[in-house]
Parts: sequence; C-alpha cells; structure tokens
Amino acid sequence: MIDPRTDGRILRGNQTRRTIVRRAVDIASVEGLDGLSIGRLAADLKLSKSGVFALFGSKEDLQLAAVRAATKIYTEQVVDPSMEVAPGLGRVWTLCERWLDYSEQRVFPGGCFFFSASAEFDSRPGRVRDAVADASRTWQQIMARSITDAVQIGDIASGTNSDQLAYELIALLEAANGIALLHDDPAAYVRSRMAIRARLSTVCTSPALLP
Repeated sequence: MIDPRTDGRILRGNQTRRTIVRRAVDIASVEGLDGLSIGRLAADLKLSKSGVFALFGSKEDLQLAAVRAATKIYTEQVVDPSMEVAPGLGRVWTLCERWLDYSEQRVFPGGCFFFSASAEFDSRPGRVRDAVADASRTWQQIMARSITDAVQIGDIASGTNSDQLAYELIALLEAANGIALLHDDPAAYVRSRMAIRARLSTVCTSPALLP
C-alpha cells in the first residue's frame, strides 16, 4: 500500500514543477531561453535553489522542459481547436486564425514562443535547438497536411504545392508576430489576415469557401 504522505509529496512536487515550467516559458518568450536560470526562477517563485535544481538538474534540462511545455500550450491553443473543423479550406483558415489569435492575445507575454526561440537557437547545434526545430517542423507538417486535405476534397485547386503554400502562410503569420511586437502595432495582425485571405483566394476553387 502506498503511503498517503508519499502521494502528497509527489503531487506537490508535480505541481511545483508545473509552476516552475510555466514561469520559465513566460520568461523565455520575452528574454529568450538563455534568460532562464535556476536562481532566477527560485527567486521569482520564492523557492529554494536546491529545490528547483533537484527538479531539473541543469539549465539545459530546464530549457528543454520549457520547450515541451510551450509545445503543449501551443497545441492546445492553435492545433487542437483547428482539428475540430472539418478538413478543407475552413481548417486551413482556422489554423491561421488561431495562430494570429494566439500571438495577438499574448498567450505567451513575448508573443509566439517559437518565433523567438527559433531566432535564438537557429545556429546553435544541440538538444535545445533540436527540440525547437522538431516543434517547428511538426507545425509546418500540420499546415501542409491540412492544405493537402483541402486539395483532395476540392476546396483548393489541384496541383497546388502544399509545402510551398504552407511556407507562405507561415511566413505571413510570423511577420505579423514580429512586426506587432517590434513596433507595438496590432494592425500587423489585420494586414496579415488580409494577405492570407488574398493568397488563399488565388488557390481556392470557389470564393464562397473563403470566410
């Protein structure tokens, strides 16, 4: 039989870990993953450095935990709701809309977590870069697959290069995030929505399919 006191300690430890990781994600979205430190998190959350170290062990492990947590939040905010929409142009549009909402509503205080993490680690080989690259690659694949589905059901013109269109749409999304943050200009989201709609209008099989 498991000692209830042991169960309680495990539950408290798991909750503490989640609290630390969420704070780490928020810091990293603004200051970068290199801005994370066990001492900083311990001070921010009024925890002991030894306690935080026991949960993570190293700065790199902390960074990797932040990337995993950010991926989970991103999936819940952007991908999962979009997958509830039937395959077709509507799903492609919803992926774009949910992404813009996720950035604009500052789910992470520094905008898109992966936009900043990619810029920080794109030329720095290692486990953190690999984790960020995997998350980015998965997102690109989700977008491209959704476009392919829309082609197959006839919402998007046959012969459309799904990977190329996904690349263009993601570029427009990331432009909105970067410009809105740098210039404190929420109109960037409006412009990107207009640009995405214009691009999709060139490949959709009927104007009635556009929002």
